[in-house]
Amino acid sequence: MADDIQPQPGIMDIALYEGGVSSLAGVSNVLKLSSNENPAGPSDAAKEAFSRAVHQLHRYPSADHTSLRAAIGEVWNVDPDRVICGVGSDEILHFMCQCYVGVGDEVIHTEHGFAIYRIATLAAGGTPVEVPERERTTDVDAILAACTPRTKLVFIANPNNPTGTMIGQSEIARLAEGIPPQAILVLDGAYAEYVEGYDAGLALIEERDNVMMTRTFSKIYGLGGLRIGWGYGPRAIIDVMNRIRGPFNMSSAALATAEAAVRDTDYTEKCRLENARLREWMATALAELGVPSDTSTANFVLARFADTAEAQACDQALRDVGIIVRQVAGYKLPHCLRITVGDESACRRVVHTIAQFKGAKA
Repeated sequence: MADDIQPQPGIMDIALYEGGVSSLAGVSNVLKLSSNENPAGPSDAAKEAFSRAVHQLHRYPSADHTSLRAAIGEVWNVDPDRVICGVGSDEILHFMCQCYVGVGDEVIHTEHGFAIYRIATLAAGGTPVEVPERERTTDVDAILAACTPRTKLVFIANPNNPTGTMIGQSEIARLAEGIPPQAILVLDGAYAEYVEGYDAGLALIEERDNVMMTRTFSKIYGLGGLRIGWGYGPRAIIDVMNRIRGPFNMSSAALATAEAAVRDTDYTEKCRLENARLREWMATALAELGVPSDTSTANFVLARFADTAEAQACDQALRDVGIIVRQVAGYKLPHCLRITVGDESACRRVVHTIAQFKGAKA
């Protein structure tokens, strides 16, 4: 009888997601640089909002997220009625697949794109279509060549994870213009706040009816533990997603904390500037050691080694001193390590350890 109980097609094709390692056996004081977290944590305003939320834990949260959507609207100059909030931006990505993808439909993502794109597609019964990147950067021509009458969604992260690279506004616009009429371009902007002057595609969304954007509070806002994300797009698309969104998908604590965080723009800018300073320093220092990386626009560096063996050996050398970075073989980059930009002490420890590794190897 157990053989008669079967999951939907595609579910068993999903490999279990593996997050960044957070602990090492026998090591109590671990430096975790594997999940692209803000080393400064959330702002004081966000912490205070979270503390106050404890007094309302017996109440159901807002079902329409009005206050948070209003705050996002004010800070980012968008229509709050076209904002949708979710349990991390992951939930918004899943909403898109649930709403627009079914058996026989195709969803495009790039070869080094975020794992959730494939997972959400298979969960909805669709077919993920992987397209090559050019030098670890989104290739618009390759995406357009992969489009078919069955293409329903095109996912790109800009900046991309785990490469840190991004494409310019003109290329994004060319992509939006060139995809088939039944398709939606979904811009994953999880790292958008780290790019000075970048609107994450907002202007393009205002001009078109086939572009959607997702954002997260898990990175620069330092709220990964609360799982908060949001999306913005054409009113028709937001309306469709709100029909399947759980009415109480966001906790009251998450909503209040996110509102305080997004309004604290001075803190966000401080974090952006500090990340840019240390990212440049670390990338330059690693390059001088013979460990190159592409110009990163996010809060991590994708360090490239001679081969898989060297990357794995360096990863072990880092672990031996209690430093955890991210192996990215699952993203088809087995010769690379993704290293989160930590605080200054963390960045110097990483460079010092890799210098010792390279010296011992030589």
